[in-house]
Amino acid sequence: MPYVPISWLAEHAAVPAGTSAEQLAEDLVRVGLEEEGVVPPAVTGPLVVGRVLSRVEETHANGKTVGYCRVDVGQLNDAPGTGKEPADVASRGIVCGAPNVYAGQLVVVALPGAVLPGDFRISPRKTYGHVSDGMICSAAELGLSEDHDGIIDLGDLLGAEAADDLPLGSDLTGVLGLGEEVLEINVTPDRGYCFAMRGVAREYHHSTGAAFTDPGLPENLPGGAVPAPTAGAFGVELADEAPIDGVAGADRFVTRVVRGIDPARPTPTWLSARLRASGMRPISLAVDVTNYVMLDLGQPIHAYDLGALAAPIVVRRAAAGERLTTLDDVERTLHPEDLLITDSPAGHGSRVLGLAGVMGGASTEVSASTTDVLVEAAHFDQVSVARTARRHRLPSEAAKRFERGVDPLLAPVAAQRVVDLLVELGGGTADEAMVGDVGEPALPQAIVFDPAEARRLVGVDYSRERVVELLTQIGCTVGFGTLGSETDAGIEPSGPLAVTPPSWRPDLVGPAHLVEEIARLDGYDEIPSILPSAPQGGGLTRAQVRRRDVSRTLAEAGLTEVLTYPFIGDVHDLLGYAPDDERRAVVRLSNPLAEDAGALRTSILDTLLEAARRNVARSSGPLALLETGLVTRPSGTVATSTPSAAERPSDDELAALDAAVPDQPRHVAGVLGGVQVPAGPLAPGRAADWADAIELARTAAAVVGVEVRVEADAIAPFHPGRSARIVGVGVADGEDAVLGHAGELHPDVVKGLGLPARTAAFELDLDVLTSAPTEPVQVRAVSTYPSAKEDFAFVVAAVIPAADVVGSVAEAAGELAEEVRLFDVYSGDQVGEGRVSYAVAVRLRAPDRTLTAEDIAEVRERIVTEVGTRHGATLRG
Repeated sequence: MPYVPISWLAEHAAVPAGTSAEQLAEDLVRVGLEEEGVVPPAVTGPLVVGRVLSRVEETHANGKTVGYCRVDVGQLNDAPGTGKEPADVASRGIVCGAPNVYAGQLVVVALPGAVLPGDFRISPRKTYGHVSDGMICSAAELGLSEDHDGIIDLGDLLGAEAADDLPLGSDLTGVLGLGEEVLEINVTPDRGYCFAMRGVAREYHHSTGAAFTDPGLPENLPGGAVPAPTAGAFGVELADEAPIDGVAGADRFVTRVVRGIDPARPTPTWLSARLRASGMRPISLAVDVTNYVMLDLGQPIHAYDLGALAAPIVVRRAAAGERLTTLDDVERTLHPEDLLITDSPAGHGSRVLGLAGVMGGASTEVSASTTDVLVEAAHFDQVSVARTARRHRLPSEAAKRFERGVDPLLAPVAAQRVVDLLVELGGGTADEAMVGDVGEPALPQAIVFDPAEARRLVGVDYSRERVVELLTQIGCTVGFGTLGSETDAGIEPSGPLAVTPPSWRPDLVGPAHLVEEIARLDGYDEIPSILPSAPQGGGLTRAQVRRRDVSRTLAEAGLTEVLTYPFIGDVHDLLGYAPDDERRAVVRLSNPLAEDAGALRTSILDTLLEAARRNVARSSGPLALLETGLVTRPSGTVATSTPSAAERPSDDELAALDAAVPDQPRHVAGVLGGVQVPAGPLAPGRAADWADAIELARTAAAVVGVEVRVEADAIAPFHPGRSARIVGVGVADGEDAVLGHAGELHPDVVKGLGLPARTAAFELDLDVLTSAPTEPVQVRAVSTYPSAKEDFAFVVAAVIPAADVVGSVAEAAGELAEEVRLFDVYSGDQVGEGRVSYAVAVRLRAPDRTLTAEDIAEVRERIVTEVGTRHGATLRG
């Protein structure tokens, strides 16, 4: 993330004195630059100029030799010293083990109360027989470098003349760049120009109205202009023969030459301090200058050792087998899409110098002996740089900027800034005969923009004048009428605008982007917050309420709701589906998540049983799973082609698309297996069976008020003799319809999946269930009269379902029946072969009286007669 030192920002924008990092963050967030954090000063407390008055070496018992120094820190001195110290001069006593301390030297002194990097706090402490009242600092202790060899000599660091001008005891945190807060900001990918102080200063100007001086314009250079290219410039050829998506990898390449740089010249303190504040490590003067200009303007710069180059430089794509050792000392195998900087030294053929826009190579690196440098400032394609950086895992500072878009007009200005600094700080000389500028960069194209679009998208009534004002502020050129036309007569009252974005905003490519800029600069806080009124009759639909009721009721019955992926492989053979079963017709996916799951399920049990298998394999205890979800039934769908995205599909195309979408009903299913009721001291445990599955299906229907009928049936994957179909009474336009099936799973399915013996399941069509017309439930008053209980044991043919017998009993009992329940089933020698006994309990109660013996006998007679007539039943003796 970019770092913003306030003193640096103030060079380009009129930042008020005393502005804090917090205030700066508030100003920038108004234009969309969010605060990432505030980096506190590297040093707090007194860090001052001191002059060493004396140094006495002492060797102690441990064999270590240290120096006891008296240091003059001006008005911050303590009382005069005693003993070995000069008694006539006020000073502070400091123990220092550095070997390069000498009398008369100007040094950096951290006094008690100072806090150095690493939360190192300075306080008076007794050591080696003295009270050390401060610390003489090295560059490493202040975080200025990794140099631990000795303390800082201000004469060497700042120059003897500049150091002598500093009063003793004066503050050094500002001089060394250590006392300033730095704001870290978050920049979105479309705002790459804010990776430079130039861009942040512009945004500060937009936010506060502070005066802004653009350092990226030629007229704001010290010389007021950029030199024109010369015929004798260092040769450069742009030879990209394999552009990506038809866009050349490089469309501009500027070169400048500076000779006679003193390699011994150090990087000035102010420049190295700014690099460190921006998260970069100072390396050498030439490299530091290029990094500084990049951070300031946003144009990545590369410096080559001129003596190691051979003209011409050729910008081309990599060839098969080429390799490059980059500046990080890693040898890399290059890809044909990599854009390269190359040259052709005698006897070496084409030599790779670097990855364009990403990182240079080690062969032409600026070294400690380099005196002549070639400065490169180029404009590279965003996509090409981004792919190369990711391919080689090289997220360099240059790549971060190029892949977000760099101003194509900035290269000559940035190159001139580097040249000026190398001449000023390094003692070099600009070679005016070696000014190169090759290529024609592509500039942003004009956008036809209707000012009313801003009002439509944002909801703020921006005037036409305000729209033009804001677009002009961000650097756009606004024309009126047709593209390319302009008028001096003012803003035309109507019609579209022709808006040409500035060169530093490659992200502005359409009307919506311009609207975003208008809203941003006018102020997001100007956009009214309007809460939409809630329309009457909102909330969940009747079907949604019913689906939730079903899921909640089944969960309350002990099932655990799960969610499985609706993708299946070859499971239908395992589940025993017949060859002509309509559920074998599946929708195949053209791009499945897994090769072994390339189709959509046609039944919830297709995937729920696999989840049950995994739970059993992991010993998760009794099996009781529930799932609601969509199944896909492709029968009746008609394939169609995908319409073009260039225009809205026609009504016929939309109808064809709708017909091509397969039916996707919503189902609910459950699986039960293993011990459901644990054994106790008074009763044995009970495992799940077919009756549990049927009862859960009944429960799901009852919660939405649907009456069901249970009929014997045989369908995979259920047991042919221990399963049933669940029929909804009057659920489909008043007609009965099959809702689904419930019962015990087929033994082969149970064995194939490794489930507990006699595992049971159910599956219902939830769409049919929840859309069934039902009458509101009329709650009956609780009768206060006593009930009467009668039990019946009917012997019928074994083919007659128990549900039919129970239904006949309830119908015959009439309104007096409070409960009719099957409580036992028996088949054996006592009832005869092919016969079965159903025991039914009936509880009778009248709402307005106590039932008499005659009332009960009458009901009993009706029941026996009705069941006998319908089913040929006899009472078991």
